[in-house]
Amino acid sequence: MSNDLMTKSVEFEVNGEPVKLSGSTVKNYLVRGNDTVSEQEIVMFINLCKYQKLNPFLNEAYLVKFKGAPAQIITSKEAFMKRAEANENFEGLEAGIIVEREGKMIDIEGAIKLKSDTLIGGWAKVFRTDRKAPITVRISVDEFSKGQATWKQMPLNMIRKTAIVNAMREAFPGNLGNMYTEEEQQSNSNFSSPEEEVKQEVKENANSEIIDVEFTEMQDEQPQFQQKQSAMDLEGPPF
Repeated sequence: MSNDLMTKSVEFEVNGEPVKLSGSTVKNYLVRGNDTVSEQEIVMFINLCKYQKLNPFLNEAYLVKFKGAPAQIITSKEAFMKRAEANENFEGLEAGIIVEREGKMIDIEGAIKLKSDTLIGGWAKVFRTDRKAPITVRISVDEFSKGQATWKQMPLNMIRKTAIVNAMREAFPGNLGNMYTEEEQQSNSNFSSPEEEVKQEVKENANSEIIDVEFTEMQDEQPQFQQKQSAMDLEGPPF
């Protein structure tokens, strides 16, 4: 990428609001991770934002780059869902989780199960006005949950959300074909959410700095305080 492309802004509109993106702005403010993005990755990010009408300054999209892995373009779930729901053929969706109960596979709507149930996956159906049958997706939790913090804390919600995103993409490939959300990208073991990055940084750096402190032995003598009487105390109270 030439210096001109790094500094010159690409302008487009998102929901009637102007957005200006330059290579230097993306590199300095819109990249997360512990590695440097390449010029090609920056160009791809800018073009995706322009084509998909995403505003990265509202966290609708950002770049993630970790050492040893290619950059990943992440789209917020809110922006993803707004794009899908704006399609004129969208007619609603149903989604839930899949559990094993007494040796049987059971579909449950929503994200709640019995304590005795074993979570094995998620499902989603997207309805279009121009299709006779809904677009249905069924996914396995083992393929997406790799022990990430968010998946450990909210496995039911995470697998349901991931099923919805996959179903939406299959239902509207022209609108969502190149857009991937944080829930999906967390299935890559190299990816961490911003919250997980902070926790990991604290864990690695906590108590790592040695601070020299000089200690002085405390004397047994008790400190002596000099009491001073005010002029009022000496003269007595006014009458």
